[in-house]
Amino acid sequence: MNPQNTIYVGVDLHKQHHTAVIIDCWNQKLGEIKFDNKPTAYPWLIKAVRKHLKNGMQAVYGLEDIGGYGRALAIYLYEGGYIVKEVNAKLANARRKSHVTVEKSDSWDAECVAKVLRDELPHLPDAKPIDLYWAISQLVNQRRWVVKNLTGLLKKLHQQLSYHYPSYKTFFSQVDGKTALGFWWRYPSPHHLEPVTVERLAQFLRALSNNGLSTKKAMQIKELVQTDGSTWRDFQDKRDFIVRSLVRDIRCSERNLARLETEIQELMGSLGFQLETMTGIDLVTSAELVAEIGDIHRFANSDKLARFAGIAPIKVGSGNKSRNYKSKQGNRELHAIVKALAIRQLAVTRTKKEPRNPYFHHYYEQKLKAGKTKQQAIVCIMRKLVNIIHYLMKTKAAYTIPEVSNHDAG
Repeated sequence: MNPQNTIYVGVDLHKQHHTAVIIDCWNQKLGEIKFDNKPTAYPWLIKAVRKHLKNGMQAVYGLEDIGGYGRALAIYLYEGGYIVKEVNAKLANARRKSHVTVEKSDSWDAECVAKVLRDELPHLPDAKPIDLYWAISQLVNQRRWVVKNLTGLLKKLHQQLSYHYPSYKTFFSQVDGKTALGFWWRYPSPHHLEPVTVERLAQFLRALSNNGLSTKKAMQIKELVQTDGSTWRDFQDKRDFIVRSLVRDIRCSERNLARLETEIQELMGSLGFQLETMTGIDLVTSAELVAEIGDIHRFANSDKLARFAGIAPIKVGSGNKSRNYKSKQGNRELHAIVKALAIRQLAVTRTKKEPRNPYFHHYYEQKLKAGKTKQQAIVCIMRKLVNIIHYLMKTKAAYTIPEVSNHDAG
């Protein structure tokens, strides 16, 4: 692709309308177009861009958000045979801040996207919106929202229970377990327990826990309630209502979470990946990886995937000195997922305290002996993980832990 025969179209995306700015290879602004975010308006963009194309020239389009407001436009351009690239928002934001006077407008944002597109074209992934990956991404995002909401509900439940049952944390191993939620629903505050005998409470607990809990637990709860003393206050029925409302919402969120994971599993099964064969990757983690990466064939090699995830180091030099720095750009969601996965590679079994992944545990120790800090060693693991993830997704192979010889382990 000859830069002198290329024009670059950066698009700033919004819910109702988009703004596109066209520049040439010398960073000169050729034009600006505003158009509605609907399929009937997209041909107008193509028509406006063609006015700046001379014989033998071609246009390249750069979009920041191909999974949200820009998805429909990305699909239209991709299916029309146009070159479309995904421009990470961090790159565009860094370009905006690199100027002496920092502006903020739709026009300037679009121009910054176009400039990143011009300078980083060989390194940017193709924008290939595929419905399957998009559906997985939507389900993963919905699951994140439900988990976040569930965490908030549990915090509120803890707060309310602390008013009613000062020793509530010792009642059950899990405050939000099936038996515990059933107990809070039936007895939201201690005064509901007063007329209940130990045997009657034991029968209730047996039914909830499939005979896992019985008389001993019932006696313990009754004794703790008596030791705590009375917590009854005016308008107690209103406070009881809050506890039951939280229990109902938690149960609803947990059912919703289970349904979401079933839907995710069905879609992931159609892809045929075996990411879950790797240490530390379960269904949710594999779906999160796929949601952020999308079609792995967008990345010709693992180096490009590492750059996309912000894991590839940035070389900074002056004179005869140079140093590699950790990148703060790239897809931060993907970066966080890979970092968490890297930390899980260092986990050990609970009983024998043996490494779950001896290869990466040994690799980590090697990096520490070589003078790396713990954080630097984890980044090294992250970079290796990108290579493995790229290979597993491209080949759909299963992961096998490489053997570590006794000599190396010593």
